[in-house]
Amino acid sequence: MKRLLAPAVLAVAFSASLPAQGTDETAASFHDEPKAELAVELIKKYEGLHDRSDYPYYGYGHCKLPGEELSYDMTEAEAEKLLISDLEKRYRLFSKYGKDALILTVLSYNVGHGTLLGYGKHPKSRLVKKLEAGDRDIYKEYISYCHYKGRKIRSIERRRKMEFLLLYEK
Repeated sequence: MKRLLAPAVLAVAFSASLPAQGTDETAASFHDEPKAELAVELIKKYEGLHDRSDYPYYGYGHCKLPGEELSYDMTEAEAEKLLISDLEKRYRLFSKYGKDALILTVLSYNVGHGTLLGYGKHPKSRLVKKLEAGDRDIYKEYISYCHYKGRKIRSIERRRKMEFLLLYEK
């Protein structure tokens, strides 16, 4: 019995020190971003807490997914937790863009990640194409995401300018 126990204990001890399969310990994390809290506060300021008239949006702009159980009676802390969870997921999508990942994450929260990365027959955005080409002069492209139903909205343009000013790192 002792002969079988020792190898089993060693196997468990050794496997506990290995990272889980499919994880990347070097992957960037939203929480590691120095301006992550600022990003959360910006979104909270501009989105505001949604109510029933904003269906299917809950909290600070979370779009309800099929099967999700959400309530408009959630507290601000619960809404913030939901927002941070959404931003973490989006940040992982954009982590390959290095120091531009945070600003792309914030923009995608409002316009959708498919709009930036492309989907179906829709091509990648000019903004992402520029970054992939190594051109980080993206101010004009970034603030161009200020239209609603084909019209330029000044308040959205101000929001984009504020996001760019506070979150973009040269």
